[in-house]
Amino acid sequence: MTRVLERLSPLQVRRLTKPGFYADGGGLNLQVMGEGGRSWIFRYEVDGKERRMGLGPVNCVSLAEARLAAEEARKLRRAGLDPLEERRKVEVAEAIETGSKLTFDEAVDAYIKANKAAWRNEKHQQQWKNSLTAYASPKMGKLLVGEIDTDHVRSAIEPIWATKTETASRVRGRIESVLDWATVLKYRMGDNPARWTGHLDQVLPAKGKVKKVRHHAALPYAELPKFMARLRKLGGVAARALEFTILTCARSGEVFGLDWSEIDLAKKVWIVPAERMKAEREHRIPLSPPAIAILEQMRDLWLAIEARRWKGKRSTSAVVEPHGPVFFGQKAGKGLSNMAMLKVIKKLGHAGLTTHGFRSTFSDWAAETTNYPPEMIEMALAHTIASKVEAAYRRGDLFAKRHALMADWAKAAAQATAKAA
Repeated sequence: MTRVLERLSPLQVRRLTKPGFYADGGGLNLQVMGEGGRSWIFRYEVDGKERRMGLGPVNCVSLAEARLAAEEARKLRRAGLDPLEERRKVEVAEAIETGSKLTFDEAVDAYIKANKAAWRNEKHQQQWKNSLTAYASPKMGKLLVGEIDTDHVRSAIEPIWATKTETASRVRGRIESVLDWATVLKYRMGDNPARWTGHLDQVLPAKGKVKKVRHHAALPYAELPKFMARLRKLGGVAARALEFTILTCARSGEVFGLDWSEIDLAKKVWIVPAERMKAEREHRIPLSPPAIAILEQMRDLWLAIEARRWKGKRSTSAVVEPHGPVFFGQKAGKGLSNMAMLKVIKKLGHAGLTTHGFRSTFSDWAAETTNYPPEMIEMALAHTIASKVEAAYRRGDLFAKRHALMADWAKAAAQATAKAA
């Protein structure tokens, strides 16, 4: 049966307005979408499945031009080729040509510049850059982003996958982000060779199988009262900072950066701003009486230092409110160093412990000795809610109830002192 071609006329093309497909023959169709516009579509089958290839809008591509494009597509089908796949190959080649002036190293710099605001601090940004410079750049830094394939990515991360698994995983994710960025800006085409699911997970073992996760060393909660009693006897700002960290279940970085502007002694609350939180969400921490006492002690110390500093220079009746870091270091206006609390722990004879480990001590104590619900414990630790459904329904932060939880935690930490008294 002879196939009829060129069924449509230019006049019909102009007048057809009812949504639908209008065949011109040989797979060429005029697609009318009402307000969505009108365009040319080439319809064909591959392995019994219909495929549709757009040939352009009617206002840009004439009927004659659409027929020529359809004939080229039919030639490809007669040769056993898929017109859409052949078009993609051409686009890939053009994309590589477009990105011929952009190397991976240049793409990294451009990506970091474009996403600078997403990082919480310059240190994180520098770590991001350094990891790619150390592991990715030697293997693909001078390559054009359009040329990078799976072998290049593997050559960067495979050598350290077994020995530095966490670092290797981060490098892989960062390479993936840079290449995704390059794809969006049309510097490259095709799938991302650094993607994990359904790709690299087929040739590299999962992180959990390579190296057993090492948790932060934690003190058993039964030993905490004795530890706290000894800690209270130590003088110095670092000792008070560690004690406050334990009582509030905060991360050490949150305490090192604690500013007086975040504290409301009257309402007994510490509000950590979103930019200083790991989850990038504001976190309210109820302050127990012992935690308040530490803050009052630090306030009195701050006022005493200010009084000596301004002695004879201003009226003693002037009202001065503490400002700057709550737990300050040796330099005026500067917070403690990252190692300050670890030195206190070591001084108390627990060199194997970490500051972060006391959060695990709290978690174990709360789960094994109290009836507080798990979600309240997770909120006290400012953990991200894993279930999106649960997160959507649980809008509050159970702040009032967490006051009781933190008060009980402080009492548990003071048991040994009370018994000794």
